Amino acid sequence: MIAVHSSSMLKPISGIGIRRAAPEDAEACGRICYDAFTTINHQHNFPPELPAPDAAIGVLRRLFSHPGFFCVVAELNGRIVGSNCLDERSTIAGVGPVTVEPNTQNRSIGRMLMRAVMDRARERDFPGVRLLQATFHSRSLCLYTKLGFDPRELMVVMHGSPINQVIKGCKVRSATEADLDAANRVCESVHGHKRTGELREAIALGTADVVERDHEITGYASEFGYRGHAVAESNLDLKALLASMKDFPRPGVIVPTRNVDLFRWCLENNLRVFQPMTLMTTGLYNEPRGAYLPSVMY
Repeated sequence: MIAVHSSSMLKPISGIGIRRAAPEDAEACGRICYDAFTTINHQHNFPPELPAPDAAIGVLRRLFSHPGFFCVVAELNGRIVGSNCLDERSTIAGVGPVTVEPNTQNRSIGRMLMRAVMDRARERDFPGVRLLQATFHSRSLCLYTKLGFDPRELMVVMHGSPINQVIKGCKVRSATEADLDAANRVCESVHGHKRTGELREAIALGTADVVERDHEITGYASEFGYRGHAVAESNLDLKALLASMKDFPRPGVIVPTRNVDLFRWCLENNLRVFQPMTLMTTGLYNEPRGAYLPSVMY
């Protein structure tokens, strides 16, 4: 979830400062976030990801208040012009949303916001950092590549009506704290690392589900949509999780296109592509060895 313009041909402007975000910054940063994403999407003939400024304000208020996120704001002569966040809840850190006020873009503010969270990740010894970038936004792709991120694979955001199917042999139920170890083992087998912090929080919030086959946990979803991720031993398990959704979140779930079987199944069940995204990583990265859906951070 990245919206930032940058150009190495332009020098940073004076008067820019980066500081730690506070909850009271959420309103100004949320309006910038909404304006930045809406402007970029409109420029590329895509609908907005966020329905209104209040949605962005709510997201950033939650992140700026969350102890598991390191968030920063950029100020120009004391006026807030952008923000960025680092998800520190699990083994691998995730970046976003990073946004810069549209009329102050192209002045290296986005680069400074990215440097701030990357420095933080190094200080905290995270083995890897990841983000998802809007594929149609070529300048942000170039910026993150220059900063050391490697493009890994193409994703698509998909949305539609609930599928409302029962997948034979699979049982989907709400996750409990007792499921944490088994779910972590699935994640580690697929990705080579755990996402314990995110999953534990999702279980506490009541948003997490697990899928079982033969009374064994074979996958889980922390939440569906941009905020959550899902991991499973097979596409059968992931389809069961997707098919159990009561409400389909906007703007949708993020599906790896290289998982052609899952992508085609989504299309056959009347899900449609909202927009493309690219997974980018720096540091530790293992090729996934199972089925998964990323969150908007990774």
